[in-house]
Amino acid sequence: MVESGWKSSFSSPFMLSTPALETKKPQPSMKIGRVLVVEDEDLIRETIALTLSEEGYEVLTAADGRSAFDIIQSTIGKNIAPRSLGLEEAAKLDLVILDLMLPYINGLDLCRLVRREGNSIPILMLSAKGTETDRVVGLEVGADDYLTKPFGMRELVARCRALLRRHQQFQASTQAPTLKFHEITVFPQECRVTVRGEEVSFSPKEFKLLELFISHTKRVWSREQLLERIWGPDFIGDSKTVDVHIRWLREKLELDPSNPEYLVTVRGFGYRFG
Repeated sequence: MVESGWKSSFSSPFMLSTPALETKKPQPSMKIGRVLVVEDEDLIRETIALTLSEEGYEVLTAADGRSAFDIIQSTIGKNIAPRSLGLEEAAKLDLVILDLMLPYINGLDLCRLVRREGNSIPILMLSAKGTETDRVVGLEVGADDYLTKPFGMRELVARCRALLRRHQQFQASTQAPTLKFHEITVFPQECRVTVRGEEVSFSPKEFKLLELFISHTKRVWSREQLLERIWGPDFIGDSKTVDVHIRWLREKLELDPSNPEYLVTVRGFGYRFG
């Protein structure tokens, strides 16, 4: 069920007390992105929705994982008639803000389902679990960023902007010729990759990493350089996310990921392709 409407002021132990953002309430024509907020706690969900709305985003909300999955499917024309969810049109989503602990389908499983469907929409995961292991697990299942509760609204908005900016830059950067290295072929304009003659699905960041590597074979890239080029200078997170994505690439590219032929670790320096 899609929910709308919110109160004018809130406080919650899961959100830091921050000064009100100095924004003007935008007109409908000023909407800068369409965001789905998935959070089972009413106070947090409504506060995030209000903040993003005031920042110029069109906001949809869901209180459980099952409803959220139906909404996401409806925006790509699958399974659900959008009017049954109270939506006037099945316009695409630009970002999903996803809580980890949800009824029916939890955040990790929902993230897995979305990625299994081949949907590359940016996902910002929220959780009160803030250990390194929790963050890595969230990134491994397909989240693009991870924000630990309690958090401030300014940081949330900044992370949303950064995710959308990088996703838009990625979509606009596909004007390039076909790239080929041995049995790997990258089609930048189509966001498509074939490995040994078979098409393989890649997330946006995996695709951007592979495109960078295959465009600069034999070059060694440090974690910091990869974070700068792929995640951007405003990335707020752990450099281990690079290692996670390298492992995913190896699983999709290599015949034996534990003994890589293409994506090689150069100890003390970083990673090399070829």
